[in-house]
Amino acid sequence: MTTNSTGINSSREGSLEKFTHFQKDEFENDWEKVAESKFGQVYKVKLKLWRETCALKTTTADYRNMRKMSRIGRVKFHYLISIYGISIDPPALVMEYMSKGSLDNLINSHVLMWPKKFQMIHEVTMGMNFLHSMKPPILHLNLKPANILFDNHLHVKISDFGMVKWEDFSNKMEFAEHLTARGNINYVPPETFTQNQEQPGTKFDVFSISIIMWEILTQQRSYQGLNLTEILIRVSSGKRPSVDKIPEDKPPECEEMIELMQQCWHQDCIQRPAFSDMVRVTEDLSEILRISDDILRNERRCSISQQVKLNIPINKDDSSDVSPCVHSLLINKDFETFKKVLKKEHVSMLFKDNNSLLHHAVASGDRESVQMVLDLGASVNCQSVKGYTPLIVAVLHKFYEICSLLTDRGADVNLCDADLWTALHYATQAGDERVTRLMLNNKAKADAKEKDDWTPLHLAAQNGRENIVRLLLRRLDGVDEQEGKCGRTALHIACLYGYVNIAKLLLANGADINKTDYTQSTPLRLAADEGHFRVVHLLVKSEADVNTVDERSYSPLHFAALKGYTGICRLLLNKGANPDIRTHQNWTAMHLAALKGHHETMLVLEEYHASVNAQGKDGWTPLHLACHHGQEEVVNVLLAAGADPNLAEDNNWTPLHLACNTSCFPAVLQLISHQANVNAQNNSQSTPLHLAVQHSNIPIIKALLMNNAQQWMLDSKGCTALTLAQRCNNTEAVLLLDS
Repeated sequence: MTTNSTGINSSREGSLEKFTHFQKDEFENDWEKVAESKFGQVYKVKLKLWRETCALKTTTADYRNMRKMSRIGRVKFHYLISIYGISIDPPALVMEYMSKGSLDNLINSHVLMWPKKFQMIHEVTMGMNFLHSMKPPILHLNLKPANILFDNHLHVKISDFGMVKWEDFSNKMEFAEHLTARGNINYVPPETFTQNQEQPGTKFDVFSISIIMWEILTQQRSYQGLNLTEILIRVSSGKRPSVDKIPEDKPPECEEMIELMQQCWHQDCIQRPAFSDMVRVTEDLSEILRISDDILRNERRCSISQQVKLNIPINKDDSSDVSPCVHSLLINKDFETFKKVLKKEHVSMLFKDNNSLLHHAVASGDRESVQMVLDLGASVNCQSVKGYTPLIVAVLHKFYEICSLLTDRGADVNLCDADLWTALHYATQAGDERVTRLMLNNKAKADAKEKDDWTPLHLAAQNGRENIVRLLLRRLDGVDEQEGKCGRTALHIACLYGYVNIAKLLLANGADINKTDYTQSTPLRLAADEGHFRVVHLLVKSEADVNTVDERSYSPLHFAALKGYTGICRLLLNKGANPDIRTHQNWTAMHLAALKGHHETMLVLEEYHASVNAQGKDGWTPLHLACHHGQEEVVNVLLAAGADPNLAEDNNWTPLHLACNTSCFPAVLQLISHQANVNAQNNSQSTPLHLAVQHSNIPIIKALLMNNAQQWMLDSKGCTALTLAQRCNNTEAVLLLDS
């Protein structure tokens, strides 16, 4: 059995469609409400088994629609929210939890810098372009700030796509009324309110993002203070939010973003661009305005006060004595004029965020201008508000000649910024070998630690900079420094990211192969969890301990089995990994492979004599898990390997009880063919037949009756299967049981 696109296997009901059913008792009890609307609530919950924090979004949708939403949610892309499955009690979608909430809240709670605004817009266009590129395109039709969510680093994920469908409405008026009820009126295009009955297309979502773009750029609500009717009139007549509301300190690139926004809200939907065109524009603009370029971009024009400080006349009539603002000349790369007007008093001036003229000269990339500013007495080690030195700025821009000039003039290579990053940290992260060598030759501390105790070696290992690692190793006494957050060494990080050559280098230089981080994880455990076969092969060949466990008693084999990395499982088992080692919750690798439906992994585990009847948490065997999650191929593998179909868990549920409870018909047939007891009773005295009747599954009822299921048996409430069928008004089941 293969896993679905989210990496989470699902139970099967009748057809080949897979989705996960979550029961209420699978979640921890401490639910935290994080959002609420008239259509439902969103809770922060934690799954007991996976130890995963999820969002539980309750919905008024019926079961069939929830299944549709769950299937659409299996579309996997970096900028789309992942849907793990559905809960029946309460009716809800179980999805990825986004810690920073929605754009709806962020607009009011955060002051967004221009690079971050551009990045957000680009990431939304990326997600929407992916949806529209599907065949057929997936339309969102519900795109608004509340459905744009953010992770810890304020990166975008789009939610609720596919929940609103044109075909669910009888006419355009009903469709428009539904969108209005959802609070979407600000983001609905004008064609929605015309008499034309043509169904919405991809340009519907393009209009929606144009209003979202305006709200991101202005950090204001569109159509504030207007009622529903006034908004309808404005949109229908072609009026849009005013671009004058966009702050005056916008960078020049914003003009192009505004032009794109205006194209997107064009009255004629045909004139609106496709997302495939938008992503290219937003990518270019976002790249130009990267955060590392703030020093160039945030200071586009001199204020009056700055002109006075520089003794630049502000009387426009007295043009004969007017000199341009010197740092603006650098920004505009007018170096000839800059060199003519530059005076000694200019070099001591400070601009926005305490950036000096030397900072701006360095950022301009013109070595001669930098040299002139230094010759006039500029402090080579001056720092901005964020602690950036001119040398750090030069390193960020990879201006080697300027870096060399600054070090020759006495730049302190070990002076760090506000986050304790040195020039060497930045050079190693960027993989700039020449600058790294220059810093080291000028006595940069190779083991310098930033605020989270990351060294340059950590950064080089994380970013796969093998050449930089070689340079650093020559200057280091040890390679097992631990960063502060997780306690990982450079070897941990190289193995986590799959850089086998860097791992070789580190091991050759004495890295501790079995050193644990703060969660007791070894490099081998991290590599196995990420599926890096070559790294795992290197580590086990280098005598890494294959049976070490982390703080939850998970071994590398547990993680490989959970993810279905069959080759890695074989490697570990061949090197002596214990196939039946237990986690804190008593799970074996066989349990975890069964849970996720990795039948090929299970065959390898069986080959190395892993127990198929091991009882884990609450007495569940791998067969119980497979039946509960509808993993029929796993059921086949387990039964063929000798799994006991009549072994009961702590509440006396047999695998057959669970297969009937989840309506997994193929598993029921397999269990019966392996002599499962069709009349077994759990602690509630329910038989498999009682459960099949409760779920109205006629094929399973027939299969049980054909195999001597006793109709007269009573559950703890004194009900026979027939009584339950009558209470459920299941006529077909009543006829079967009463015949």
